[in-house]
Amino acid sequence: MTLTDPTSAVVRAVRDALDGGPAYAPQPRLSDAVAPPGTALVLRTSGSTGNPREVALSAAALRASAEATHERLGGPGRWLLVLPPTHVAGVQVVNRTVVAGTEVRVGDLTPFTPAAFAALARDFLAGHEGERAYVSIVPTQLHRLVAAADGEDDGTGGGDGLAELARFDAVLVGSAATPAALLGRARAAGVRAVTTYGMSETSGGCVYDGVPLAGVRVRLAGPGTGADDAPRPDPDDAPRTGVVELSGPVLAEGYVGDAAATAAAFRTDPDGTRWFRTSDLGRLDAGRLTILGRADDVILTGGVNVAPAAVEAAIAEHLAGLGTPGEACVVGVPDDEWGQAVVAVLALPGHADAGPAHTAAGPVLTDGTPELLAGLRSAVGHALGAPAAPRRVYLAAALPTRGPGKVDRRAVRDAVVRAGREPVRP
Repeated sequence: MTLTDPTSAVVRAVRDALDGGPAYAPQPRLSDAVAPPGTALVLRTSGSTGNPREVALSAAALRASAEATHERLGGPGRWLLVLPPTHVAGVQVVNRTVVAGTEVRVGDLTPFTPAAFAALARDFLAGHEGERAYVSIVPTQLHRLVAAADGEDDGTGGGDGLAELARFDAVLVGSAATPAALLGRARAAGVRAVTTYGMSETSGGCVYDGVPLAGVRVRLAGPGTGADDAPRPDPDDAPRTGVVELSGPVLAEGYVGDAAATAAAFRTDPDGTRWFRTSDLGRLDAGRLTILGRADDVILTGGVNVAPAAVEAAIAEHLAGLGTPGEACVVGVPDDEWGQAVVAVLALPGHADAGPAHTAAGPVLTDGTPELLAGLRSAVGHALGAPAAPRRVYLAAALPTRGPGKVDRRAVRDAVVRAGREPVRP
């Protein structure tokens, strides 16, 4: 399968931008604001923390990101593009091949199906034995490949998708948190999965498997804006938690046309080191970063802080133990007794046949069974403590997404609030 015309245009536009040509914006511009001098790419954020912004990335930042990635992975290689070349994860696949002078190939996998991926990967890898090959995917895609491999093949060849994925020298998995159980299942099948953490403001992933790429630094800061906001030093022995800040040559120039947002997010130390303050809570343990979730997603229930990502990971592990791989989104909703109640929304195999996934108002929810809720509460309570145990559970045909594979937590929360106000389908 060869490049489609739109992607060929993307390759040319990225190459020209890196060589000093006009800045390239893969999506229609949000405004006519002029990007800073030296901007090569203008990328739109997913808007998961509010309205989308436009990020200005220089050619130097993009080259540094591509070179550090290939250094970590073991050298340049050919890339298969199965993500939209409109957000940072997809554009970075193109950028890496342009910087390294290697090949990028693409298939239109909309919607993404295991069978289509298996055919595309098989064609991409054929005749290139001995050459390094890479692909970048999101957790939802990995989940579908694992589920197809674990189920009976329906005759489409979808069960071969995971085996084809295992032929790549590295599989970058990012744009959202990857459940440990899902990651473990993929690696057990031979997939060389590498988890990535980053965002448009850091030229995409800049921390791989918890370890920063060459030139990238990580530190933790307090959640406030006063004296408590002072960055904490990297820990020596004991794990520390706080708001994640990132530094290095991969940082963006700032937000196009938004000087206030740029000043709030990008800060410079007295020694001249520039840092980007994320919206994520993290833990550093012996130099390894674990993301605990977004700082503004933390649920305060009964006076206890609960990180949704930790609850989602515990749920995924519980479901995997039951032989029922699924996706979970955990949100906090107003509750008279607890302040906020912890609620889980699950997308489980087979539930897609229960009805439409979405309406104009958002995802369609159905009540989970008392047995399902009891099992989740027991598993999560044992792993994280009683306050983290979900007090309600709903099922959905699919979790709504925003951007390349990010679960739209706001849409899930709104749907849960609606479900609490009106009867849902049993």
